[in-house]
Amino acid sequence: MTHNNIIQPTSIEEAFELDLKPIQKSSNIIEKELYPIENNSNLFDGIKAVEKTQFVQKPFIEANTKEIDFKELKNDCIIPVFSKDNEKTIAHQEFIDIAQESISNVFRNHIINSPEIRVSHQIKGRVPDAIHKPAKDLLDHERTQYFERMAFVVRIPSITEDVNSNQLSLIAGGVRAYNHENLYSKKSIEKFKFFIGFQNLVCCNLCISTDGFSSEIRVRNYTELKQKITDLLQSYSMENHLLKMQELPNYSLSERQFAQLIGKIKLYHYLPKKEKSQLPELLLNDGQISTIAKDYYTDESFCRNGEENINLWNVYNLFTSANKSSYIDTFLDRNTNVFDFTNGLKNTLNGNSNYSWFLG
Repeated sequence: MTHNNIIQPTSIEEAFELDLKPIQKSSNIIEKELYPIENNSNLFDGIKAVEKTQFVQKPFIEANTKEIDFKELKNDCIIPVFSKDNEKTIAHQEFIDIAQESISNVFRNHIINSPEIRVSHQIKGRVPDAIHKPAKDLLDHERTQYFERMAFVVRIPSITEDVNSNQLSLIAGGVRAYNHENLYSKKSIEKFKFFIGFQNLVCCNLCISTDGFSSEIRVRNYTELKQKITDLLQSYSMENHLLKMQELPNYSLSERQFAQLIGKIKLYHYLPKKEKSQLPELLLNDGQISTIAKDYYTDESFCRNGEENINLWNVYNLFTSANKSSYIDTFLDRNTNVFDFTNGLKNTLNGNSNYSWFLG
């Protein structure tokens, strides 16, 4: 069954030829048509309709995070200040607003979904009038809160590609962590993380490359933040990122090689400092490596095949799945790192890489 008013997800080649309009509503469950647009049949003449897509939308990060609505973040959370001059920080919701505006400007002809926001490390407080009340007696209006760490993603569902039969959607987002700021001093440069990449809709893992990620955007005001986000969005090479991902399914590890890899990674964390510094960096922790080993056998989408081999695309997704247990402030750095690491393994299988220690 087809639907004449449904937008076909575009390829990268078609990505800048459509004239689509941003929408402000998204769902946690993608179980019907992803892109409903009404009364635009003339605008989309020649675009093939899409069948219903059955993807369960899972959190892009788990760990100790919880989902929060933008309205709640804006209306129910106080804004931290720099204590020595009482100057406000750039609030989480302001960061999201600036990012959304930048994304909409760069991808002005495409659908922009509402942000998915996750927070952690709740900081509780109370209003001065309730200073002497026991905590159990506090009323809702007497409580205050903000969240030390916040991550968000904004999907651009009109730009999609397939890798190894997995549908990927273009996505952008960022992280703000107040624990990386010195809030006990005067107002100074503030730091943000931002990325653009793809999300695997099979598992909602993020796929981020080095050129699509800035681990520390340092700004003094809104204007600088918007400009640096825009610069990153415009400099990102979708084609190059996709090409690297599309090469991964062509390379496989035997069960013996995979066991060698897991064992060497376990040893890597305990190497003498000098030896470790001579090897490529891997940021995943020991517990996450154990999760990868378990998922090699049990993951429904990315486990070994019937011949007990596993291709590097599946290895990469085992890495990004395990990374979902990271804290918000390390999540994006680790995600980018495992993409570099997986490509290093690919180069090792080609006989040309300093990652050979992990498979040797």
